[in-house]
Amino acid sequence: MSLDKNLQQKIDATVALLKTIAAEYQPATFANSFGAEDMVLTDLIAKHAPAIGIFSLDTGRLPEETYKLMQEVRQRYGNIAVTAYFPQAGAVEEYINSHGPNAFYESVDLRKRCCGIRKVEPLKRALAGKKSWITGLRREQAPTRKDLSSSEWDADNGLQKCNPLIDWTNSDVWHYIRHFDVPYNALHDKHYPSIGCAPCTRAIAVGEDIRAGRWWWENPESKECGLHAKKA
Repeated sequence: MSLDKNLQQKIDATVALLKTIAAEYQPATFANSFGAEDMVLTDLIAKHAPAIGIFSLDTGRLPEETYKLMQEVRQRYGNIAVTAYFPQAGAVEEYINSHGPNAFYESVDLRKRCCGIRKVEPLKRALAGKKSWITGLRREQAPTRKDLSSSEWDADNGLQKCNPLIDWTNSDVWHYIRHFDVPYNALHDKHYPSIGCAPCTRAIAVGEDIRAGRWWWENPESKECGLHAKKA
């Protein structure tokens, strides 16, 4: 399987951006959730910009397949390490004792409060002292992401936010993974194109939007956890 010219150009542009980040925006860190896009970036960082740090938000409710991939990444990429950030135990206890373990199904507010505890607060700690952070966001993923750029100032977190795969298509991502034999989450082979916490992620049917399996009980316009939603 060969790489077409268009994808090779996207790879070259992504590598160039990663090298710029490594040279001009240190300390820099990559937020790795171990989805397909993030595995592309993991591979590219390991090969071309290993000075960029990598972290993951372990919410405590990730699928077993995600943990297996975490272990595989440790074994595959010996020149990089992924630092895990966990939610504050007291905040999780208070939420569960007040609302129940699955209260996020009851309202958007309770779901976002759960995301705030398990994702947003740990992200603040992960980004503390950094000059830039990198994500695997792509424009075609969701309506909430259509206006993103490859590099922009993140006023909410006070640092540069870079989205090197912003113009990549889903086909581009998988072409790269297959071509370079990049490890990926086994749930992708079970029709999970987008993977988050286990109770908030499901498989999708043929023809459904790629984000349809995330918080499927909500409207598309609310389907962000707070990591990437901009304040009004």
